[in-house]
Amino acid sequence: MKRIILLSFFGFLFMLSSCNKETSPYAIIKTDLGDIKIKLFKSTPRHTEQFITLAKRGFYDGLIFHRILKGFMIQGGNTQIRTEEVSVEIAANPAEIDHEIGEYHYRGSLCAARTPNPEKRSGSQFYIVDGSPVTDQMLDSYSQRNGVTYTTAERDLYKQVGGAPMLDGDYTVFGEVISGIEVVDKIAAAPAPPNPSGSRPFDDIKMKIYIVFE
Repeated sequence: MKRIILLSFFGFLFMLSSCNKETSPYAIIKTDLGDIKIKLFKSTPRHTEQFITLAKRGFYDGLIFHRILKGFMIQGGNTQIRTEEVSVEIAANPAEIDHEIGEYHYRGSLCAARTPNPEKRSGSQFYIVDGSPVTDQMLDSYSQRNGVTYTTAERDLYKQVGGAPMLDGDYTVFGEVISGIEVVDKIAAAPAPPNPSGSRPFDDIKMKIYIVFE
């Protein structure tokens, strides 16, 4: 009897500790070309919270990747491209850029797209970095231009995985791809009209976004 009580007690403690275990938010972007799983950063609470809210309300469902450029990025979340309207408030989030955190535009980074504005505010649109190879010379140039000082580890990561360091300091990075980077490559390489700044694919690539906590 005592053994049963002790086992029940320890089982309760284990369940309690599991409930109190801190979880992290992830976004699953489902497309016809495959799924992309993204870990959302807690260090960018405004952008992460709004992205989660929009996704949960179905705002992104049925939207497309309307701007792609192989070796650079894929972009979605354009409110003007949808088949039906979803009523949801979209805040103009101020930039959440912290060089001390070191969340840069590595290949696979989820970032907030925006129009030019002094406060670098952003709305519903986002892009995922497809990424090109990066050299020390390129990093030196961007560091001088953007006022970003890269550590040796950050430089090594850029040189290993590639990215878009020319955007560092100007756009908020609020997540990173943890699986499905090959899907990002497929979307970025989809046939599209030639445009050095990116263009809409000939065949629409629709998305549906789910949020999970793990």
